[in-house]
Amino acid sequence: MTQQAMPSSHRHPHDFDHAHSLGVHLSNLSTYLVPLGRLLFTLIFLESIPMHFSAQGIGYAAHSGVPWPNVLVPLSGILALAGGLSVLLGYHARIGALLLALFLIPVTLMMHAFWNIPDAQMAQMQMVMFMKNVSMLGATLMVMHFGAGPISIDATRTRRL
Repeated sequence: MTQQAMPSSHRHPHDFDHAHSLGVHLSNLSTYLVPLGRLLFTLIFLESIPMHFSAQGIGYAAHSGVPWPNVLVPLSGILALAGGLSVLLGYHARIGALLLALFLIPVTLMMHAFWNIPDAQMAQMQMVMFMKNVSMLGATLMVMHFGAGPISIDATRTRRL
């Protein structure tokens, strides 16, 4: 008879202690998953910031049809920097996530318009980039809803109030 099929009265008390300690251990470990997730999520935004202030990045956006690239590309870099740091540090993370959403929506629609690309391979690549951005937009919505979580400036500020 397996442990699951065995009535609880027939289980050894040590089995409960082991399962309970494992649950506590996983709970303690999960505290660190949220800040790790914030780091992994924001790396892509923070890593791309220098390109928003380079002639190459502005030129690429101009070639992709972005209007006023000399203004909008650096502005998008500021959104990515402010939003990325906010979410990473968990400081007003909901607002930071909103900034990242405001960055992602126009960038996704303008820079990854796969439906306008005649070359099948290039269209496929841009569709992958489009879907990547859509998934990141989903992550911003979750941060807007749930906030920064544990091990964040927001959590520290909430505990003090």
